[in-house]
Amino acid sequence: MRSVVITGASTGIGLATAKLLIAQGFRVFGSVRKQADAARVKAELGADFLPLLFDITGEAAVGAAARQVRAALNGETLFGLVNNAGVALAGPLLELPVDDFRRQMEINVTGQVIVTQAFAPLLGADTSLAGRRGRIVMISSVSGKNAWPFSAPYAASKHALEGLSESLRRELMLFGIDVIVIGPGPVKTPIWQKMEGRDIERYRNTPYFEVLKRVRAAVESRGEMGLPPEDVARLVHHALTTPKPRVRYTIRPDRMTGFVLSVLPKRWADRLIARRLGLGRRAS
Repeated sequence: MRSVVITGASTGIGLATAKLLIAQGFRVFGSVRKQADAARVKAELGADFLPLLFDITGEAAVGAAARQVRAALNGETLFGLVNNAGVALAGPLLELPVDDFRRQMEINVTGQVIVTQAFAPLLGADTSLAGRRGRIVMISSVSGKNAWPFSAPYAASKHALEGLSESLRRELMLFGIDVIVIGPGPVKTPIWQKMEGRDIERYRNTPYFEVLKRVRAAVESRGEMGLPPEDVARLVHHALTTPKPRVRYTIRPDRMTGFVLSVLPKRWADRLIARRLGLGRRAS
């Protein structure tokens, strides 16, 4: 049976991907942070879902989970690793506590490194294992290519993930392990409700407060009109199984916005965004 590890499998893209892969005959090892989530997802997805209890920033717990998966594989390689877990943190960079920024990077970048180092041997970097070499799918974001105002921590983490994936893909050619990036636009997942920085009261006494009210409304609207996570799950399945995957896929509900931002000169895009959000220069 083909086996895949998915991080962040309790909700959203991770849960939708686990559900789809199991329906396609895979065995899924899915990471969750809470025992209650492990029990809930196991009850929903059945015997072919095996929960792994860890936070992706915890090296000891991730290492223990990798040993658990290795034992279950019984000498075979892991078919795929889907690095999906992450958080979104928002706020004006000039006012943002530096510890918040560090935490964003720790989860969305360093956490991916911790997981990748732990599970890459099972994908075939350990050449003693039998079977085809596995693939790594990195869940990035359209923010990995274009950054909106007040998304600097999240965008920085996703830009970093893009560069990390590019370098890693070339390094892992030594073992025949591929790395594919998927950059979704807004998706209907709990990440929009969980987004840190949605409570803008901490910025009430800053020049950004009125703008942030408009930005919060826009973010919540994007979440409501986002892609179903099942659409991203189908793309993950494609990336894992197609004979010749592309190195990066973009999927978004607002294709025209993406096209416009990709072809406009950056200064023009800046002016459009500023006009929409009311970010024109303040009178002195």
